[in-house]
Amino acid sequence: MLNEKKLQQNNYPGRGIIIGMSPNGKNYVQIYWIMGRSENSRNRIFQVEGNFIKTKPFIEKNVIDPSLIIYYPIKNLKDYHIIGNGDQTDTIYNYIKNGKTFENALNTKEFEPDYPNYTPRISGLIDFNKEKASYSLSILKSIDNNKEFCQKNYYNYSNFLKGFGHCIHTYREDGNPIPSFDQEPFIVKLADSIEDNANYFWKLLNKENKISLLVKYININNKKIEFKIINKNILE
Repeated sequence: MLNEKKLQQNNYPGRGIIIGMSPNGKNYVQIYWIMGRSENSRNRIFQVEGNFIKTKPFIEKNVIDPSLIIYYPIKNLKDYHIIGNGDQTDTIYNYIKNGKTFENALNTKEFEPDYPNYTPRISGLIDFNKEKASYSLSILKSIDNNKEFCQKNYYNYSNFLKGFGHCIHTYREDGNPIPSFDQEPFIVKLADSIEDNANYFWKLLNKENKISLLVKYININNKKIEFKIINKNILE
């Protein structure tokens, strides 16, 4: 597909989120990847903690600044399945726990304070608590790397399309400073197999800059959670 080709040709889309449904309609799908240019950003792996996933340093002694690279990208609270590229995952979790919403949580946040890039915060939610599941995506970003202005976009999807997902990522392309993503979430094609999805999107990402990728499946019938993780620091 054209969208996958654009992703493949982008040297630095940054961190990315995909939410969708497998073609056979058996699983809701969440995909998340991280990339890095600095030694600090590249010194990471994904590690499973029960039904959560956390970023961890690959080599502890090489950590320079953990504040924006160590967080939970995946959490769930009962049938709310949260995904995010920073500590806003915890904020969303805590707000939902207290009866508030995805949007309520993110309205307390802005882009990351990593001058001069001001990396967008991207987040997603699958709401599996109703008869008809739905999902949301969000991006909180600066405009033209202006720290005084935060644009908050929310995208809500009332149903899933079998075999497809919506993708959003942090950067439009590589640069200095790096320009923020400036599109709406775009459609990508998904496979039935969790391994096939992991391998496909891993191969699409720039070999030099990709760090780790995870795929989460939520079985629609029994609500069982399954993970597939690829960590560059272990495999290569």
